[in-house]
Amino acid sequence: MAAQLRPVTERNVMSNIGITEQDVERRKTLVGLRPADYTRIAAVRDVIERHADELTKSFFEYLGGLEGARVLMAYKELTAEARALKRDHLISMVSGNYDLRYVEERIRLGLLYGRVGLETKVFLGAFHQLLANIGRTILRESKLPPAEAYESLTSLQKVGFFDIGIQVDVLIHERERTINVQSEAIRELSTPVLQLRNRLLLLPLIGVIDTHRARLITESILKSIRATRAKVVVLDVTGVATIDSKVANHLLQTVVAAKLMGALVIVSGVSAEVAQSMVALGIELAPFNTVGDLQGGIEDAERILGYQVTYDPRRASSRED
Repeated sequence: MAAQLRPVTERNVMSNIGITEQDVERRKTLVGLRPADYTRIAAVRDVIERHADELTKSFFEYLGGLEGARVLMAYKELTAEARALKRDHLISMVSGNYDLRYVEERIRLGLLYGRVGLETKVFLGAFHQLLANIGRTILRESKLPPAEAYESLTSLQKVGFFDIGIQVDVLIHERERTINVQSEAIRELSTPVLQLRNRLLLLPLIGVIDTHRARLITESILKSIRATRAKVVVLDVTGVATIDSKVANHLLQTVVAAKLMGALVIVSGVSAEVAQSMVALGIELAPFNTVGDLQGGIEDAERILGYQVTYDPRRASSRED
């Protein structure tokens, strides 16, 4: 069965990314967040809290106009969840408490963005616009002198950069996780082991076989032999144009390993080109049980397993009628 993208928790991501209390402190140091910044942020806390709804609305209005955010905006349930988390985020930004719990809340929002495939560049553009709106709101609504209001904004921007670092890490983490799952699915599709009958497996190969894919073939066959208790495996290479020495040796190892597990491998569909190249490379062919084509391979496998298929002309004629 192909791999699936399973949901992860905030704690899983924190563990995978390596976010600890020490890492949080390091991140705050990197953005220059110091005790004086906490005091300046507290001076504009009431402004941000009073305008949290307005700032949240402007953030999503801007996001809604970006092509890369259409998936998020298309689902009302996700948008409502994102709006609630963003509003909480704005209030938490001026709380003065930027600990592991604060980071966990930022990761929760980042995971939501990751679920809808929000691109990092789209998020960064929207977040930049949010910080600009926050700055305009502070300068317009706070009772601080312009110079002090600007200092408070600068301090709050440090928290914004702290948040950006976390959420970008989450988006990258989710993209890499998606790529890994998709790669695993492609791997499974490139080496499909089919069970034709009880104790009989078929692995049809098409296209180029490199060393990496040859290893996957070995893994797939051996795992399937164990899972199905197979006795015979038909390895069909009709669709393979060429096989080099490394790949041939991997296939040979597969045959030997399968034999150790009590299964016989029949190689079918070896083309003239592949046969000539294997002979030219001096590859030992004795361990291979080869058959001209796929049908012959399946027939040999069925004979070994004791199956007998007989032709009944009466049934054939009735079907033709």
